[in-house]
Amino acid sequence: MPKNDVELVKYLQKAIAEEAKGLPKMVFMEVCGTHTMAIYKNALQQLLPNNIKLISGPGCPVCVTPMNYIDELVAIGKTGAIITTFGDMLRVPGSRISLQQAAAQGVDVRIVYSPLEALEIAEVYADKAVVFAGIGFETTAPLVAVAIVKAKQKALKNFFVLTAHKTMPSALTTLLRDNKTINGLLCPGHVAVVTGSDYFHFVSKELGLAAVIAGFEAHDIMQSILMLVKQCKAGITKLENQYSRMVTAEGNTKAMSLMNEVFEPSDGLWRGLGNIKNGSLVIRAKFKAYDAKEKFTVFTGSVQEDENCLCGQILKGLARPADCKLFGDMCTPEHPIGACMVSSEGSCAAHYRYGR
Repeated sequence: MPKNDVELVKYLQKAIAEEAKGLPKMVFMEVCGTHTMAIYKNALQQLLPNNIKLISGPGCPVCVTPMNYIDELVAIGKTGAIITTFGDMLRVPGSRISLQQAAAQGVDVRIVYSPLEALEIAEVYADKAVVFAGIGFETTAPLVAVAIVKAKQKALKNFFVLTAHKTMPSALTTLLRDNKTINGLLCPGHVAVVTGSDYFHFVSKELGLAAVIAGFEAHDIMQSILMLVKQCKAGITKLENQYSRMVTAEGNTKAMSLMNEVFEPSDGLWRGLGNIKNGSLVIRAKFKAYDAKEKFTVFTGSVQEDENCLCGQILKGLARPADCKLFGDMCTPEHPIGACMVSSEGSCAAHYRYGR
């Protein structure tokens, strides 16, 4: 960390301690996995007074992707389709095997850095079905929408998306209504760049919690915590935008419009949280020709997760990685049992790497 950042963090540390003096315990949840990694990497919890506790939420898209989604991708791949995916999905465990293990068994699995790269593969291999694993929040859904629109413009018949995209508001509403210990939220800056800050007004207006849209540097997070503490001290709840250098009130309206043109809200399964009403995105009827669920009929069977894995509780902020008896022993980044360990943004992976 550059010297000026160190000095700024130290200044903010003192300011937080002063504002928090004499206040009751405050619990703040960071939603974004990038925030989780930054908090662990910079040991920010250790810089805070004892009456402030940070907990991680469900902001890691890999972590909230259900096991049966991996099973579906593997099953589709076994039909002869080319599976294209971001690299962080390779080792996510399904109920039986991961995509990496499926590739070792002969399934054609290819890492891409963009859904547009998957589109190019579909153009090259016109005689094969190419399926893109569409996961992520409002940050990645617009780019997947671009790929689907381009596939339609090109009249491609062999490009499909198996979507597991999630949206924040419904899931956060469900989670925060169930967990009454949380006083404030560090809202995800990456999502807010696309959606705009106004997207998160529901946290303060409907749920009555302090909320700050935070950047990702150590000083960004510390300043955001200071802003939350000041709200708690004043007895007010409102939405503030610490990440104003990147986030506007309206966000990227073109990206949001495209996302809403291609996708529509739907009930969907979040790993660890269960079925969330309107918490997922599905492909609209006019683009159904590119929906892998329409093209492929696969039966993956019932899914039973390891009963000792606490990923679900960790995603809800009700448990910490070290509370899990599998953590660091049977479950490691090299041999993950739960999705919170396999993703670089997962709470367990962050704690394993930095928190021990």
